[in-house]
Amino acid sequence: MESNGNDTDRIETTLSLPAQVEALLFVATEAVSLERLAEVLSVETEEIEPALLILNQEYAGRGMRIQRKGRRVQMVTAPEASELVRRFLGLELTGRLSPAALETLAIVAYRQPVTRAQIEAIRGVSSDSVLRTLVNRGLVEEVGRLDQAGRPAIFGTTFDFMQQFGISSLDQLPPLRDLSIA
Repeated sequence: MESNGNDTDRIETTLSLPAQVEALLFVATEAVSLERLAEVLSVETEEIEPALLILNQEYAGRGMRIQRKGRRVQMVTAPEASELVRRFLGLELTGRLSPAALETLAIVAYRQPVTRAQIEAIRGVSSDSVLRTLVNRGLVEEVGRLDQAGRPAIFGTTFDFMQQFGISSLDQLPPLRDLSIA
């Protein structure tokens, strides 16, 4: 195993690696990359994966989950507890999404990364304001720019999207049915 060069920076603790990962995710205010966790814990990135699996197993049936998007992870409350948390925090629902917003959100979720032009080609109408609404609600974010004329923004879903829809990974999106138009 190749050393990451941080062995002298390793902090001595009696906590297991999963417990150390849990402590860091608990205090993190946003999603954390696997590489950042490995760097802080002075371990190889590959060692973080088994620790996350252990945490997920321990959280089964409890009020916490490890949410994952690509190589970033975050500790969140279980989706099943969302109404309790909402009531405890005194949060009110901010309204439902319009059919156009749901349609656009579905396109982004299943086709990400996707440009506004690609969304509009699928929908057949301008999606500027709907996309802006989804970004403002924290469900969609700009994840980069294409390296072509105009450098169009490319969009993907956020951790908030996964929390709102009760999934811990994009792999949990329901499969698309094969829709044949006769």
